[in-house]
Amino acid sequence: MVKNGLPLQLTLVCFLLPLLQLTKSAPDGALITRIPGFNGTLPSKHYAGYVTIDETTGKKLYYYFVESERNPSKDPVVLWLNGGPGCSSFDGFVYEHGPFNFELGKTSGSLPTLHLNPYTWSKVTNMIYLDSPSGVGLSYSDNETDYVTGDLKTASDSHTFLLKWFELYKEFLPNPFFIAGESYAGVYVPTLSYEVVTGIDAAVKPVLNFKGYIVGNGVTDDEFDGNALVPFVHGMGLISDTLYEEVIAECHGNYYDPDSSTCENNLAKVDAEIAGLNIYDILEPCYHAKESSTIMHVNPKLPLSFRKLGETERPLPVRTRMFGRAWPLRAPVRDGIVPTWPQLLQSGSVPCTDDRVATAWLSSPEVRKAIHAEQEAVTGPFELCTDKITFTHDSGSMIKYHKNLTSRGYRALIFSGDHDMCVPFTGSEAWTRSVGYKIIDEWRPWIVNEQVAGYIQGYDYNLTFLTIKGAGHTVPEYKPQEALAFYTRWLEGKSI
Repeated sequence: MVKNGLPLQLTLVCFLLPLLQLTKSAPDGALITRIPGFNGTLPSKHYAGYVTIDETTGKKLYYYFVESERNPSKDPVVLWLNGGPGCSSFDGFVYEHGPFNFELGKTSGSLPTLHLNPYTWSKVTNMIYLDSPSGVGLSYSDNETDYVTGDLKTASDSHTFLLKWFELYKEFLPNPFFIAGESYAGVYVPTLSYEVVTGIDAAVKPVLNFKGYIVGNGVTDDEFDGNALVPFVHGMGLISDTLYEEVIAECHGNYYDPDSSTCENNLAKVDAEIAGLNIYDILEPCYHAKESSTIMHVNPKLPLSFRKLGETERPLPVRTRMFGRAWPLRAPVRDGIVPTWPQLLQSGSVPCTDDRVATAWLSSPEVRKAIHAEQEAVTGPFELCTDKITFTHDSGSMIKYHKNLTSRGYRALIFSGDHDMCVPFTGSEAWTRSVGYKIIDEWRPWIVNEQVAGYIQGYDYNLTFLTIKGAGHTVPEYKPQEALAFYTRWLEGKSI
């Protein structure tokens, strides 16, 4: 039979070949065929594995890739990074916007139960969850000297990962590409974006179709972030007017690097007043590490009015706060060396912690085999946030990176949960204003389901600042529906 002048068999080959090529470049063995703890049909394809960054030392970075449930061949590709430094991006995968909601196993040692997440970001985008730098999460090196690193080396390694990843998944090169992350990834995201743009300028192959970036409750600048806490806690009614006025009088707006003992004494009073609060969400109950064996998501002994604080629309309970997003703003950073979260936890600096679900799932040999990760004998025990790495903050303020990227036309969304005390929105609002761009969308509420979901201010050069009402440090965990709403609208270029 002949169709359009060609034999039917040849016509079918011409039609089917592009479809076959869509997944042709995926590496052998990367496709995930089963998810321990989940019973059901996956709404999109999942892939996972390692990309070797340095053949000499055996430095490898682990990724988990979720295709979009909507249109993977056209939807954006988004790289997600968690912070720490030293925290796995399974933080975002397990607790925030990954394809599943996780429920702690009913008996000790049993696997968590997984359910489909109705607000996963893979509803509208292809998601790459990357464990970076090497030594974090499931990433590892054969040479432990690779675990001594910093901002700039991490950005360089992550760029190398992206170039190699897109070589493996060539079919996604035409898709719009964005980089996103939260907390200390407020450093990872701009520095990596700059590496990507520098590579594009130099015509490094493959050329990535980079369009912009997203930062949530992100570490940005020592001065702006460090000076954000006092106005935040006063505005939230956590310290008295009297104490606030004393701090203003003695510190002159310089709370990050006090220049007098009187100022330091007043700041110590502020610290004492807020010491019992959950640093990641001031509305949530605070459970301390020593109580982790008996942690409950909601303490029934609390008054009903308090139990309802921080309620979420998430179908499963929000965990008690887990460490590892960004160091507390008054944490001891010495000679540029950033304390890891386990070190802060041991010192008593980071209460309200619980990472049991992620640890139980990713410590399972069955799970590791299913998701193509090396076993503990190779990577060591899984820690959602590790002190295995020695990390130096060597990139300085991120404001210069933001100015460079946005002035060149790359889009930037800076969002903040407005009840986070770890990286308060007051600092993010202040530094975005300090860039000096013209305001083109005056401060206004944005709406989800006919309710105010937060506030937004838009600047020239595609810089947007946005708050999420009632959310803590990890916004998609507290407000998943609202998070998916602003994420989708922004990526599609629609008004939020």
